Amino acid sequence: MELQGQHMTQMQPTKSGPAIFKRNPPIAGEFDAIERAKNGDAEAFSKLYALHKRRVYTLCLRMLGNVSEAEDMTQEAFLHLFRKIGSFRGESAFSTWLHRLTVNLVLMHLRKKGLNLVSLEETINPSDEDTPKRDFGSRDIHLAGSVDRVALERAVALLPPGYRMVFILHDVEGFEHNEIAQMLECSTGNSKSQLHKARLRLREILRERETGEPTPQAAQPAFKEAAL
Repeated sequence: MELQGQHMTQMQPTKSGPAIFKRNPPIAGEFDAIERAKNGDAEAFSKLYALHKRRVYTLCLRMLGNVSEAEDMTQEAFLHLFRKIGSFRGESAFSTWLHRLTVNLVLMHLRKKGLNLVSLEETINPSDEDTPKRDFGSRDIHLAGSVDRVALERAVALLPPGYRMVFILHDVEGFEHNEIAQMLECSTGNSKSQLHKARLRLREILRERETGEPTPQAAQPAFKEAAL
């Protein structure tokens, strides 16, 4: 899916490492729309939907890798938002709160399908958290440089599901490893190890695409922009 500039911004470090795709700052008129939507203003809620639908859809597509499921989960996220918006207290940015809500819905959806949210390899061979040889959650200078954003999106789509999930949650959404461990019901060491392996695999995919060599992954899904 070739995302427009409004969906993706330049890579920028966060408190826990590099945010490969940084979300946009608060949008003008958003606060007023939130307050009116809390009071049942349908027009205000429609405005919030228009402001955030593409980003929520993009997040769903990255996590699910399936256009139809991403469209369904986007609609589900906004239905859930309609019911839950009264609980938004402004303790974090609205986009952050909405993305966390969306992530939780997608993870519940995947669990209902009976899918493992961490790789089988990491489940069988967990990392040794007591004596790590390196911090797998640290900044990766090879991915934090000038990388074409569309190429990186396509490379992320080719990651194994477990690696892709941790990469998106940490490097895209900015969650801490302890938060990811709770979300995916794995250890913090597993989260760090899978992020490290995801970055290594991303570097391999990007190098293979640059040199024209085929990747040993399944064919890349044909992403398209949803008509939301």
